[in-house]
Amino acid sequence: MVAAGAIGRPLGTQAVEQTHSRVRIRRPRGESSSAVTESVDRIVQGKRVLICAGSGGVGKTTTSAAIALGLAAQGRRVVVLTIDPARRLAQSLGLEELGNEARRVAPERFAAAGIEMRGELSAMMLDAKRTFDELVDRYAADEAARDRLLRNRIYQEVSNAVSGSQEYMAMEKLGELEAEGRYDVLVLDTPPTRNALDFLDAPTRLSKFIDSRALGVFLRPSGRLLGRGSSLLFQAMKRITGVDVMEDISEFFGAFGDMAQGFRDRAKRVNALLEAPETAFVLVTSPAPDAVDEALYFRQRLAERDMPFAGVVINRMNMAPGGKDGELPRAALDDLLGEELAGRVARNLDDVRRLAARDQDSVNRLRRELGRAPIVRVPHLEDDVHDIGGLVEMDRHLFDGGGPALKVTG
Repeated sequence: MVAAGAIGRPLGTQAVEQTHSRVRIRRPRGESSSAVTESVDRIVQGKRVLICAGSGGVGKTTTSAAIALGLAAQGRRVVVLTIDPARRLAQSLGLEELGNEARRVAPERFAAAGIEMRGELSAMMLDAKRTFDELVDRYAADEAARDRLLRNRIYQEVSNAVSGSQEYMAMEKLGELEAEGRYDVLVLDTPPTRNALDFLDAPTRLSKFIDSRALGVFLRPSGRLLGRGSSLLFQAMKRITGVDVMEDISEFFGAFGDMAQGFRDRAKRVNALLEAPETAFVLVTSPAPDAVDEALYFRQRLAERDMPFAGVVINRMNMAPGGKDGELPRAALDDLLGEELAGRVARNLDDVRRLAARDQDSVNRLRRELGRAPIVRVPHLEDDVHDIGGLVEMDRHLFDGGGPALKVTG
């Protein structure tokens, strides 16, 4: 079992060592390197916000959906939010599409898959541009000010540029959902690790950008943008293009200056949510060495910020056959299959064992470097996870007792 206080405990006092591309987190002296393979039940206990992070191609989206489904089956109201423009989340839940508003998955879909759904599961895909527009609507002084800014050409370009990165808007939407109080648990599927790291700083970065003191650099006390030389340049551009660029820029920065306090307060609340004890970062990885490197690097960054880390999910593990399947004598195989086919089976079994040993090395490395943090292993599944049935199969490995969170009726 995991010692009390081990889950979600920041590594604040731990030393961090970077060696080439491998990241090693050194534990405080005296801390045990042993760890027990855990379940997601242990990771999510007492948490309201789960942020799944890891490198690309390790199954973050499906893991996020599977965790959300399992918790909903236990009787909780859960929403899963993705910023992945691909339709994997919608497809796995049997939905044609997802938008910027949470959409509940109909109970009939779970019943058709033989699942007793005791709670509620909703899903959504972030529309960063629309989220930005909604913030303007919330903080504008009045409808006229809101409409002026939404029509402003500079705002349209800036908001589209921000939506390209998406990091802050993902956290903004997460904060909005948490404040509404409609859901017991929020699950966020993040971008790949290196981009996901950006959203850790996104609230502070945006609040600095829209801080009225920063905007003062662009606006003179008279309200005119920059100096006389720039003014003459913009006037020439207006004569050539018919577009008053100076007016657009002045209007844009002036409007944001008026709304700065609202944005600043919101960014502080979002940052507080990231650091709250009810929030947990779940690292999702595969056994591949590069993916493990990314997971440990992200853990390092979380430790530097004292952000709550809950545990690791390792997807696509190769598992060595055990018991009688792993100890078939060659003579028995020869008698059963013939010498040639038995040889192929034996070689295949040796390959599986080597792959399993390699993957176990990755598990052992995570155990050494993460101390007693929970580690949940999900084996290679026979089929790709592309529907509710696939998510149910994942949950059999994610949750205690082979998936007791799911009451299968058929």
